[in-house]
Amino acid sequence: MTLETSFERVTLDLDDPFTISRETQTVAENVVVRITDADGTTGIGAAAPSSHYGETAATVESVLPDLLAVVEDVDDPHSLDRIERRLRETVRANPAARCTISIALHDLVGKRLDLPLYRYWGLDPSETVSTSYTIGLDSVERMREKTATAVDAGHSILKVKLGTERDREIVDTVRTAAPDARIRVDANEAWTPHEAIDMIETLAAFDVEFVEQPVPAENPEGLEYVHERSALPIAADESCVTLADVPRIAGRADIANIKLMKCGGLREAKRMIHAARAHGLEVMLGCMIESNAAIAAACHLTPLLDYADLDGSLLLADDPYTGVAIADGAIDLAGTDRPGIGVRERTD
Repeated sequence: MTLETSFERVTLDLDDPFTISRETQTVAENVVVRITDADGTTGIGAAAPSSHYGETAATVESVLPDLLAVVEDVDDPHSLDRIERRLRETVRANPAARCTISIALHDLVGKRLDLPLYRYWGLDPSETVSTSYTIGLDSVERMREKTATAVDAGHSILKVKLGTERDREIVDTVRTAAPDARIRVDANEAWTPHEAIDMIETLAAFDVEFVEQPVPAENPEGLEYVHERSALPIAADESCVTLADVPRIAGRADIANIKLMKCGGLREAKRMIHAARAHGLEVMLGCMIESNAAIAAACHLTPLLDYADLDGSLLLADDPYTGVAIADGAIDLAGTDRPGIGVRERTD
């Protein structure tokens, strides 16, 4: 079987500047891959590279010709494990580049079988979890406005970015604006272990659900120190990148935050989910700022999760793709009758 491949860079404007403790984004650059079989069926996937993990749109584009050559050389696109193993052997790093091919192949296979991906995997759509909606760093007044807008739009789970000298004021403001919301916070490695302990004591008074990545990933002992003394559950994000990291965070965190763009693909993400369960960890699936050409694929994993943070496409001013419906944070897999990952290019 001959598979034809192509890719293009897509620049996506954000609806509002998005700031975390280490950077601000106003646009997101995704790289979209298309894989077409001899019958004209096309699978679509997208890479959302993060410079924090050493990838950019340019690095994705630089390795895609070698990766896509692997795909063009296969005789059966359904041999997904073998193909993804060969992708890892061809390019050992660059997980977002490998991920876009993984997504496109799963989309293609689902379309060839006329099955949504969650059904191909045998998952129950009634077991999906709702996604949080992220409130990025800004002035306190602007964060209050963003919170009110999110609540008015129906979002009942909020993830609040922290890592400033105003953290207590920020959480107080968000809680006042959203008294009934479930609130999670993410420091993106901004605190020292001692700062984290002090801050977590404050956060507990605001009924925060859990704290994500309080200390730098380069300080595993610091993460363990915080975990042992924390009044709130701890989620590991930057400390949990690949499958090998799962046993390393066991005993140092309560929740593994897995991302497709960190681990390199859908099958690797499933392996990480099962490994996390085996190590007694709860599981969250997160994202970068991504179009639905990537977010839609992640949505199909939600029946396996405890928490979801899959709002990347909701932060865009205009997404050129539609995917799995997300209304008020609820991920509607049961209403997804499109085969594959459910992504389509917008025609309006």
